Amino acid sequence: MPSKRKIAHRHILSIASCCPVSQGFIWHSLPHRLTTKSVINLYPALITRLSLEMTAKDIDGKSIAESIRSELASKLSSLPPDATSRPGLAVMLVGSRKDSQTYVRMKQKACADCGMVSFLEEYPNGEEVTEEMLLAKIRDWNEDDAVHGILVQLPLPKHISEERILSEVDPKKDVDGLHPANTAKLFSTATHAGAVKLNWKDFTSIPFHIPCTPQGCIELIDRINDGQGIEIEGKNAVVIGRSNLVGMPVAMLLLHRNATITIVHSRTKNIENIIQQADIVVAAVGRANMVQASWLKPGCVVIDVGINSVDAPDTKRGYKLVGDVNYAEAKEVCEWITPVPGGVGPMTIAMLLRNTWNSWRRATGQMDG
Repeated sequence: MPSKRKIAHRHILSIASCCPVSQGFIWHSLPHRLTTKSVINLYPALITRLSLEMTAKDIDGKSIAESIRSELASKLSSLPPDATSRPGLAVMLVGSRKDSQTYVRMKQKACADCGMVSFLEEYPNGEEVTEEMLLAKIRDWNEDDAVHGILVQLPLPKHISEERILSEVDPKKDVDGLHPANTAKLFSTATHAGAVKLNWKDFTSIPFHIPCTPQGCIELIDRINDGQGIEIEGKNAVVIGRSNLVGMPVAMLLLHRNATITIVHSRTKNIENIIQQADIVVAAVGRANMVQASWLKPGCVVIDVGINSVDAPDTKRGYKLVGDVNYAEAKEVCEWITPVPGGVGPMTIAMLLRNTWNSWRRATGQMDG
């Protein structure tokens, strides 16, 4: 169980600043006299409700990812053992980067653990590989009925056009959700008359592939609180970062769930004030500990996508991984938060597996399975 912490002085002031009453005369006319004691006197109902205590809860991405992988393994357990009857994921690895090799091994192991088949095509001499070689292999996989998902491990060598390679993947097998056709579908709100309405509360029913990490972020929100999730509709959500891989797609997923979305970035003015209004914060900017506790609305949900390495001389490795949010301080303010590591990271592979399963279901006519 997470421990209860006393609300620090700065957080009581933060709570007061977020109250509707504080937007009026009292707050603006008495800023020099506003103290912890005066806040308690001014907002007794609020402080009584909180009892001067906040409970910070970790969103256990590792546990949730394991649950999803177990669900998939259970669904696949009754299939025949031959490879042609099971979902198949083909992975292309170009070059000899150690981190890429590690990621690929993790994905292959995850496939095996849940009963899927994986195919690996390696090109260790990345500088000698041509685009045509890679395109030819992708075309082969596009036509191979045993392959239901194709993943090109990024980054590729500089002389290879990632856009050209990724665009060659059959959109139906693009389990990374990066093909322009899948991106276009994600960014369609289908609000016009006659448009087919999709059930965005059930990703397994969406008829195209959604990027894995953004999908994992929403899945975490839906599965916290002992599986009950947190209601997204009507909430103010702030996405920090506008990348094509995370920021933009996760903003669209939140919009599809009827949240009110604000995207902040390096050119946004008064970024702290904007984030303070958010019920849901998704940080995906790649800056260690950028988001401070004072930026957060008390009781908000924080999804920290960032993975940053910072010096830690007292550790065996000499460094440690941290997110984009100052985790230790944020826990005193928010209601739910993803730790780094152990939060969003494990969800990415789980969503990759589920995308592959979805692709297999579509290809075999088992959408109801």
